[in-house]
Amino acid sequence: MGEKVVAGRFDLSDRQRYRDKLRRCLTGLERLLAEQRFDRPQNLMGLEIELNLVGTDGMPRMLNGEVLERIASRDFQTELAMFNLEVNIAPHRLGGRVFDRLAEELRTSLAYADRKAGEVDAGIVMIGILPTLDRDDLVSSNLSDVDRYTLLNDQIVAARGEDFVLDIDGVERLTCTSKSIAPEAACTSVQLHLQVTPGRFADVWNAAQAVAGVQIAVGANSPFLFGRELWCESRPPLFQQSTDTRPPELQAQGVRPRTWFGERWISSAYDLFEENLRYFPALLPICDEEDPLEVLDQGGVPSLAELVLHNGTVYRWNRPVYGIADGVPHLRVENRVLPAGPTITDVIANAAFYYGLVRALAEEPRPVWTRLPFEAAAANFDAACRYGIDARMVWPRRGRHGGTVEVDAVTLVRDELLPLADAGLAGWGVEPADRELYLGVIEERCRRRANGASWQAATFHRALEAGLSRDAALAATTRRYGELMHLGEPVHTWPVGLPEPVPLG
Repeated sequence: MGEKVVAGRFDLSDRQRYRDKLRRCLTGLERLLAEQRFDRPQNLMGLEIELNLVGTDGMPRMLNGEVLERIASRDFQTELAMFNLEVNIAPHRLGGRVFDRLAEELRTSLAYADRKAGEVDAGIVMIGILPTLDRDDLVSSNLSDVDRYTLLNDQIVAARGEDFVLDIDGVERLTCTSKSIAPEAACTSVQLHLQVTPGRFADVWNAAQAVAGVQIAVGANSPFLFGRELWCESRPPLFQQSTDTRPPELQAQGVRPRTWFGERWISSAYDLFEENLRYFPALLPICDEEDPLEVLDQGGVPSLAELVLHNGTVYRWNRPVYGIADGVPHLRVENRVLPAGPTITDVIANAAFYYGLVRALAEEPRPVWTRLPFEAAAANFDAACRYGIDARMVWPRRGRHGGTVEVDAVTLVRDELLPLADAGLAGWGVEPADRELYLGVIEERCRRRANGASWQAATFHRALEAGLSRDAALAATTRRYGELMHLGEPVHTWPVGLPEPVPLG
């Protein structure tokens, strides 16, 4: 959410006042859109990565306060649990060798953070879900010591009124309960921001929704939770279930979950903010003193604080963001689909693929969302989470005949989407060297049918075959993952299995 929230109790009047303020904020947004007050095109992108703190044994370390104190940089912040950090990279203009520059910045930042974590016997690991997490790690006492996390947990728990049920049926099945939202902290992701003008927002958001499944297929990196092998990308079902304010009766009525893919293509950014108000009750009804409509009447730019706060408690996989920079309002699409890791090269390759693809698809004369049912995009996302690089997708058939066809994700990416991504990056002005390097990583993953999830699963099973117990195999897989992550070669090149022990003498 990013808001400085002070813990406290809410009474009945707070919620009514907040609802009224939300409506005024929405009217303010509508006026800003109608008056064309938003920033002009700047081709700006931004990047956030959530990280795990891990000991030399591969186990999580609850030390983010101590590590952040040592890092002492505004680029690093707390995340939900004490084994999480987040690094924020300043916005960059798309073009030139931007992806190489981003990779170098990230290498410098993460190496520094890892050294500082080493001072308290911890290290940084970029991974979708840390395989060594145990149920006892994900409890409310391990939430970060920040008021907004405590308050958010209390409000979601109160709204639900009973324990959270985690039930994920994959390679194996996990069923358990939690008394808090702490299991959400297991989900560590990459968030890709793209600043867009209001006129382009709907096309970019629709394109991002259409390719969310493809992003997961090539980038899956979260096959384990609580010792069980689940989906190739287990973050989406885990995130939905661990933030679900709906008891079973409301689920049966079709009430929408707060972690949400959506249910339709849109025609304006306004559609998403309006849906958030219409469908989702306030979790944090904290009112700002500003009257957004009075600010507009006086020629100013309102912060729309309540709308921004509420928007941060609805967990869309592609989220609309309202912000102000240098006194000028802007809109961003925040892509929250991808897991963290495995390496910086892999993260940047995923980013290059996304930014190129959404531009190309948003500019097509017959956009994909006019030819693909929204339900098919949602089903593609689900299939990719389950099956990763081996998923099959529904996609519009090429040529004059129309309709859709089912195709392997890797075939779709190699034959159709990588050339589009290359054209989109060229449209941004990204140099050929960056395009070839980072899109080449995606192509090689497809050629070898290998990504972070497939490497983790294969290495874990090799460790089991070598006689290790499940817990020992998960810890050894995590330690090996950490070694290879820090070496930095992309995951499709990683040797499967644990290194052979060096003979003594």
